[in-house]
Amino acid sequence: MSSTLVTTMDSSPEQAQLLTSTDDAGISPWKDAFHRLLRNKIAVCGIVFLIVEVTACIVFPWFSRYSFETQNLEAALSPPSAQYWLGSDALGRDLLVRILYGGRISLMVGVLATFVTVLVGVVYGAVSGFLGGRTDNVMMRVVDALYALPFVFLVIILMVFFGRNIFLLFIALGLTQWLTMARIVRGQVISLKQKEFIEAAHSMGISNTAIVFRHLIPNSLGPVIVYLTLTIPEVILQEAFLSFLGLGVQAPMASWGTLIASGVGSMEVAPWLLIFPALVLSLTLFSLNFLGDGLRDALDPKGAKD
Repeated sequence: MSSTLVTTMDSSPEQAQLLTSTDDAGISPWKDAFHRLLRNKIAVCGIVFLIVEVTACIVFPWFSRYSFETQNLEAALSPPSAQYWLGSDALGRDLLVRILYGGRISLMVGVLATFVTVLVGVVYGAVSGFLGGRTDNVMMRVVDALYALPFVFLVIILMVFFGRNIFLLFIALGLTQWLTMARIVRGQVISLKQKEFIEAAHSMGISNTAIVFRHLIPNSLGPVIVYLTLTIPEVILQEAFLSFLGLGVQAPMASWGTLIASGVGSMEVAPWLLIFPALVLSLTLFSLNFLGDGLRDALDPKGAKD
């Protein structure tokens, strides 16, 4: 029998409770949030689906005998079969390979555009909330003015000005999504900058830049992480919408949006061209939203007391 167990058995109930609370206090908040996330079965299912999907999008096209642009006009519009598991399109291209290849594009758009959103929105919101006063007022009025413009209009302007390029599409989508992130971070910074640890940092002579990037932004990461998981599906959906309108990914490249757009035109004669890409896109969006809800519950400080 270990010494810890003997000590606990010989201790009074008050001492045992103190030892238990001390052990619980030794768990870091991030580790505790991770354990709470793993207890959320729906969020775990979303994580598993995303891992399997990302792995399939990366690995499967390399081992397939078909390329995403390999044409076989003799097998055009073939229904799902042993040769084409999810059928083929009007040019005889394997739909499964094109869905997985399109997943690379759509997921990459979501991740990289969200990275731009976080990079711009977090810094902008943190600086605005920390400086306060007239500077904060001017910076937030800029955000309000940009909110009034439709995101499609902004994306079109950016793509026309800088040219139609897949990487510019990432940046364009990211630059239209940072506004809400900036507001969230600004609110967090305003509530944090009056705390005792920030006043202590000021009294120690730490520079404002160090306070913003070493203290305020790291302590605002909880809401940022939650909103990040909800921004990725929103960006993927916007890319699909732009591709559906012909403003996104150009042929012969494919994304889920372009596959859905082409499937709509062949819906009556080949419904699988619409069903399977739309199903994959829907499952991805559901999984990301389930993960975001799970992270929100796991990082909620009030929920930790339940």
